[in-house]
This record gives sequence, C-alpha cells and structure tokens, in this order.
Amino acid sequence: MPNKPINIAIAVTGASGAIYAKVLFDTLVQYKNLFNNIAIVMSDNAKFNWQFELDNTDYKNYPFTFYDKNNFMAPFASGSSSYQALIVCPCSMGTLARIATGISNDLVTRAADVMLKERRKLILVTRDTPLNLIHIKNMETVMLAGGIICPATPSFYSKPKTFEDLAKTVTDRALSLAGVEINSFRWSE
Repeated sequence: MPNKPINIAIAVTGASGAIYAKVLFDTLVQYKNLFNNIAIVMSDNAKFNWQFELDNTDYKNYPFTFYDKNNFMAPFASGSSSYQALIVCPCSMGTLARIATGISNDLVTRAADVMLKERRKLILVTRDTPLNLIHIKNMETVMLAGGIICPATPSFYSKPKTFEDLAKTVTDRALSLAGVEINSFRWSE
C-alpha cells in the first residue's frame, strides 16, 4: 500500500555533521512524491557548518520551502497546521536542552514544542559524543514527552561504501521513525 503524502519539517542545527542534512535533503528530493510539503529551517551555525564541512552552500539549491530561524509565522510553528513530523538533523545538545526545557526561542524549538504538544512525530538526530549527564537527562525528558532520540550512529551491516552511504543509514532510519517508508536496507531482507 503506497504512503499517503505528508507534510514534513526538517530543522538543521549547528551540530557538526552537515553530511547528515545533505543526505537527508537528497533523499527527500528522491522521494518527493511522498510529501505534500517539505519545510526547512536552518540555524546560522548549520549554514556555517555546511559550508565548512562540505565546502559549498548547496543547501540553497534544494527545491524546498526554507523558513528563517525567527519566522514564527511558518505553518509548522502552529498546532493547527497539518505537519505530521519534524526531524532535527543534526541536533545540537544546545537545541536538545532548549527543547527539553520548553524554551521556544526560535523556529526550531517552537516547532519541536508544537510536535510534542500535539503528539506528533519529533525525531532528534543527536550528534555529540561523549555524553554528559545533562545530555542524558535532557534526552530522557524529551523521550518522556513523546519525542524520539535517534543518535547519529551509523550502521554497518548494509556494508556502506561511502560517507554518504554511511550517513544514509542514519537518515533513512530517521525518516522511517517519522513514518515515511522508503526503499532502504532492512536487516531481515
């Protein structure tokens, strides 16, 4: 049975790991028929990290609707919108902390707050290591509130050949957790 197209929001924060955002964007383009709307918000640090880590500003070339980090009029900033999921990829520990404590000081944290209060899918692809106790307690708080922590921990049983293949093991998992079924490696197949 084919997926019913959904509205999805993607937030990219200042954590290292711009390759995860790039691979996620590439997959969204590949499977654009699964989405009615794809909304993107990127922090200033996310844009800096993309340029620093990937040596380009190609995020500007994707065919998505981009929203300014301070645009609280974005549709997914309201519980009355029809956005079913928010993936924060990568998710910095600072963003995690603000989400865990209910501080909605930008569009990323407001959108996360909306997903939690409306009992919709919130997937945080956290990227820091090692973790301190504050990080772990913040993860616990988000999980207890209904969010999903999906650490950017690649899998290897699909035998990835490139950095992009490795990152895709994480981003495909995040999409699956958001309820988006794409053609990706499954252990049992």
